Order: sequence, then C-alpha cells, then structure tokens
Amino acid sequence: MVHARGIAESLGLGAVWIKNEFSRLDLPSFKILGASWGTYRALDDRIGGFDEWSTLDDLKRQLGGRFSLAAATDGNHGRAVARMAKLLGLPAAIYVPAGTADARIEGIRSEGASCEVVDGSYEDAVERSAQDASDDCLVISDTSWEGYQDVPRWVIEGYSTIFKEVDEQLPEAPDVVFIQMGVGALGAAAARHFRSRSGGPRMIAVEPDHAACILASMEAGEIVTIPGPHDSIMAGLNCGTPSVVSWPDVSHGYDLYMSVSDRRAEEGMRILADEGIVAGETGAAGLAGLLEVCDGPLKERLGLGSGSKVLLLCTEGATDPAAYERIVGRPPG
Repeated sequence: MVHARGIAESLGLGAVWIKNEFSRLDLPSFKILGASWGTYRALDDRIGGFDEWSTLDDLKRQLGGRFSLAAATDGNHGRAVARMAKLLGLPAAIYVPAGTADARIEGIRSEGASCEVVDGSYEDAVERSAQDASDDCLVISDTSWEGYQDVPRWVIEGYSTIFKEVDEQLPEAPDVVFIQMGVGALGAAAARHFRSRSGGPRMIAVEPDHAACILASMEAGEIVTIPGPHDSIMAGLNCGTPSVVSWPDVSHGYDLYMSVSDRRAEEGMRILADEGIVAGETGAAGLAGLLEVCDGPLKERLGLGSGSKVLLLCTEGATDPAAYERIVGRPPG
C-alpha cells in the first residue's frame, strides 16, 4: 500500500492510497489470485475432491498430468493460468485477441503454455477457448456465459484477497474507491467487499472510452455487447460484454460509471512513475479516472476535497516494457 502524498496534494485531496499489484507471486499483476483459486476449485470439482495435501507437489502427484487448462486473455489472466498449469504439471493453451503485444504473448509462453492469436476480439478469444472444454480440459475463465458460471465465481472469490489486505493495510477507511473494469470480475469482488458494510465508500467504475461495455449496459438497463474495435492501450480492459456472473454486483454496487481516454491512462502512468510506482496502462486506469473527475465538475458533485480519502488500485506492472518506455520516457525498473 502506497501513500501517494504528491498525488493527493496536487489534486487537493486529503489522502490518496494506491494498492500496488505490480508484482504478485512473481507475476506482474493481481490475476494469479483468481486464477489459482479458480483452477484449484475446478480441478477439485472435476476429480471429486483432493485427498489431504499440504504442498503443490502433493496436488501435482494427485493430478498425475491427467488434465489440461485453457483460457482466453488480453495478457495477465492467461499468464496466471499458464503459471498454475506449470506448477501443477499440466499443459495449457492460452488464446489472445489480435493485436496483443508481443511482450505479453512472450510472457505467457515463458510459463510453458501454448499461445494462439485469434483473429478477432477478446470475445472471439473467449469463444475459441470454450471450444477446448472436455472431460480432460478445464477452461479457466474470468468471464461467464450460459452454462459456464462456476469458475468465474471462484475467480471473483480469489480476488477478494486484495480487499481483505486493503482493510489490514489502510490506516482508516477510504471515502471513495476507483476500480478499473473489464468484464467486471474485479469490480464484483470490490463491490461485494465494500457494500457488505454500512456507510461504505462511494464506488466509481472506470473503463476505457473504446471498451466501455459496463457503462453502455448501465445506460441500456441490461447487459449489452458493444461493437469493436476494442483497441484501448488499457489492454486488460478491452472487453465488449460484461460477465453475467459479475453483473448483479457491478450493476448495483457503484455510484458512478465512467470512461476515460488513453491519454488519461498515459498521464496516470507518468504520474505514478514519479511516485515510484511502475504501472502498466491498465494499472493506471484507476488514477486516470480520478484525474478525469478532478479536472471537471464531478469533483465538486462527488464532494471531493481536502478531507477526502481515496483508494486506487494499480492492477499491473509494465507488462509491455517497450510501450512503457515510450509513454513514460524511461524503462521500467
């Protein structure tokens, strides 16, 4: 947890805290929290329950290489699933949409998984991964569709770890929380956590201008799919359809739904770098939302001022180092 005093002072706020998920279990994002729990629960369900175990090697021996994993991703979730497969001695096939950065593809392959580029959007990659489902292949997705909802629920449960840590790490409760949104899995975990108590913070959902599927769905009053291309630099948020499993929490758990430009995300990356935080484009989306709010009438409407305490999440490090250097002006690290 980083107390970003410089950001708070520049924006006229009382405090800005940043939960920095640039590294989690030696991976450059928080996604392993959902991938690990989702994978474990899916395998446990498939085999009818693991015998007593205490180490990953115990699980690996019980599995005996009998299964494989598949997932669709814009980068971080797929790499986390690939890492779980490697730890458990299982093969993995990961599918990414066209335009995925080479560095993110290389990161997935570095875990020993195959990585296929699908000619289409994230949703097309999800559809391709679903085709692999069989008795021997488990699809580990953070989004859901008809007939496939258990694993995404477990992924959301895994993400709850972040917010339990927030409670332990913050000196006092925040007044406002900004959460970046893709299909809404992280957003659902945040809403469940902060809405479980009375007098909780105001919740603000942030999406890219070019992939604001949750904002569009809120405006429509139901889940809708927005047409592509979903080509924001905030690659982890380039989704066209909210998750069915996440929707109840996301649609009722937030006070404001907004979208931001890539320019704001780049600005956020540079500001975070000045605070000593290496943030990728998606990682800076929460700050991009705060910058957008503080640069217009929403700041006053939300009552943000010198006494306000704001929580942001930096959800990834520099997963595309070349892009990071181009945007920030220096290499990560």
